Amino acid sequence: MKTLLSTLLTLACILSARAQVHTETIEYKDGDTVLEGFSAYDAAIQGKRPGVLIVHQWKGLTDYEKHRAEMLAKLGYNVFALDIYGKGIRPKDAKEAGALAGKYKGDRELLRQRAKAGLAVLEKQALTDTKHVAAIGYCFGGTTVIELARSGADISGVVSFHGALDSPKPEDGKNIKCKVLALHGADDPFVPAKDVAAFEDEMRQAKVDWQLVKFGGAVHSFTEKAAGDDNSKGAAYNEKADRRSWAYMQQFFAEIFH
Repeated sequence: MKTLLSTLLTLACILSARAQVHTETIEYKDGDTVLEGFSAYDAAIQGKRPGVLIVHQWKGLTDYEKHRAEMLAKLGYNVFALDIYGKGIRPKDAKEAGALAGKYKGDRELLRQRAKAGLAVLEKQALTDTKHVAAIGYCFGGTTVIELARSGADISGVVSFHGALDSPKPEDGKNIKCKVLALHGADDPFVPAKDVAAFEDEMRQAKVDWQLVKFGGAVHSFTEKAAGDDNSKGAAYNEKADRRSWAYMQQFFAEIFH
């Protein structure tokens, strides 16, 4: 395990040093709704490469997801950070974010549809190796990528970073074709123990190839520095959990893209 992680980190440093990351904003549609995503890839690499879809947290597509997209591009992936809410629709505060996220969490079919619209953009890009595609998401986005898996999306895997694990229709677990990695704060007060248990049961019943990794001392939003460092608020950054979860994701990618 340590040898593999050491090798991955060394390779990441080499790729990062040589990277020529190209980024651009991409406008696309879901029906009549105009959406605006963000694309990133390393122009120094020739030919197709695995594709990674990023789904944003509850405040919509921000600089945070764009930074993650660039990090992934430096690792050699073709990356597209989608937009669930719509062009120009970006919550100004937690109240607006909660209302918007709640709208889509309350309509899982619409949430899946928006995720699929973003996935379609990634898969149509010339640089994407469509046989090797994964989706990752943060908080609200973590919930979304699991819903994408539950929709039966034909992709290699999904990674949820501190996402909610509940499901209004746990029987949809049987539709999952890909591998699932859920990276969870062990002390996250926003994801009840009953939801974690239900998620585990859903995965078992559906015979999914799944992993659930819990990080001790971590609460919600543990990868986001903007969340601050006060665990008592329920959401806070945790440097160790951030670093370790990113390493778990890289190991997961090394397996599913092999």
